[in-house]
Amino acid sequence: MAPRKQQEIFDATLRLVAEKGYDGLTVEGVAERSGVNKTTIYRWWPSKAALLGAALVESDVLGFEAPDTGSLRGDLVALVEGIVRLLTEPPASEIAVAALGAAVRHPELDARRFFADRFAREREIFERAVRRGELKASVDPMLIIDLLAGAVWMRTVFRGLPVTDDFPGEAVAAILDGV
Repeated sequence: MAPRKQQEIFDATLRLVAEKGYDGLTVEGVAERSGVNKTTIYRWWPSKAALLGAALVESDVLGFEAPDTGSLRGDLVALVEGIVRLLTEPPASEIAVAALGAAVRHPELDARRFFADRFAREREIFERAVRRGELKASVDPMLIIDLLAGAVWMRTVFRGLPVTDDFPGEAVAAILDGV
């Protein structure tokens, strides 16, 4: 499948899940919005869960590059800022909340692939920090990511509170410096 057509299918999938939720997502709806036959979609993805899982990882809308500011603290602050944007700025915010929220109720939507892909990209932040002597090799990078991303999810999605400009730096300081 041509990369551009694939992106159109993924974009249609994510827009539809943002508008109608996982339960309202249909392969027929994606086919209609992307201008392809549903048989084409089924040829590449056997279910709406598989399609949404691929769209979450591959779509440009939720694209992610690990920051490289030259320091662990700077990288983590930039990472938290990126998570804040993901969860507060449309269309990514609607997509992330709808799609990843659906993963809780629908185990067939294997969101682990999305998080594994993101963590594989984030891991380089910690590998660079270990090489620079900023972080012990024994530190669990996934724990740090979970704490920081969890703080953003709690603040923005579950509590519905605004995120101040100081929040990313304060969250990182709480992790790196302790409270």
